[in-house]
Amino acid sequence: MISVFEDIMTYEHLADAFVACLLSAITCGIVGSYVVARRMVFLSGGITHASFGGLGLAIYAGFNPLVGALLFASVASVGVEFASRRGRIREDSAIGIIWSVGMALGALFMSLTPGYAVELPSYLFGSISLVDGGDIKWLAALMVVVVAGALLLGRKIMYVTFDEEYARSQGLPVSLIAYIMSVVVAITIVLSIKVMGIVLLMSLVTIPTVVANTLTKDYRTITLLAVITALVCNVAGFVMSYEIELPNGGGIPTGSCIIFLLSVALLLVKLFDMIRRRAHKSVARV
Repeated sequence: MISVFEDIMTYEHLADAFVACLLSAITCGIVGSYVVARRMVFLSGGITHASFGGLGLAIYAGFNPLVGALLFASVASVGVEFASRRGRIREDSAIGIIWSVGMALGALFMSLTPGYAVELPSYLFGSISLVDGGDIKWLAALMVVVVAGALLLGRKIMYVTFDEEYARSQGLPVSLIAYIMSVVVAITIVLSIKVMGIVLLMSLVTIPTVVANTLTKDYRTITLLAVITALVCNVAGFVMSYEIELPNGGGIPTGSCIIFLLSVALLLVKLFDMIRRRAHKSVARV
């Protein structure tokens, strides 16, 4: 394990990958708490897969894939929020549409692009080795905005999350906050694609919050514990993927290692909670 951190200090690309793990963990932990509390997991999955359409279009047109993904994801998130609030289409129907259309468009444009097969796995399952200095700057900027928003506007966001009618009675711009948060979720998803990939990313957004919510019901504590859980599993997953070498000479993708560790953490916490509940029942009976 010591060799991993020595190499991080030596090689710039490895340092960028490690920092990306840290930044995405903090951002996804905070944003994931909002996503789970608002019951937006399915929506976030739709946004994630809709971004694939933007990736495919950008690769086909020859510009930055993440820019295309960001545009698609942002439009999709705002569109679903608008449609559901206006009642013109059911939210689950809108999500299903953008989910399937985004994946279809992505597959179509990538199939039209020579050499797309080389790009495809890195976006679907993540390729943290592709992270560069530009990605780090965007992730860092997003983390600063998300952390600042959580600290300065946390109470208002909580009102909108748990009781929109009360938030309106307090004069809060509920719709505006909901739209902004939808875009923040979309940006978080897109900027974390290289770390986790489209297929695995939702686990990083949701599992840390579920782990935290098993231990406490306080929203602020959930957010803090979700960030800590994501950080620990991201760092441990990064180390695991670096240290383990497969018989064929390859390695295990970092995203897969992170999801495995998050799943183990969730299982352990659920077992702990089950044992705790049984112990309380036994004491109550006595």
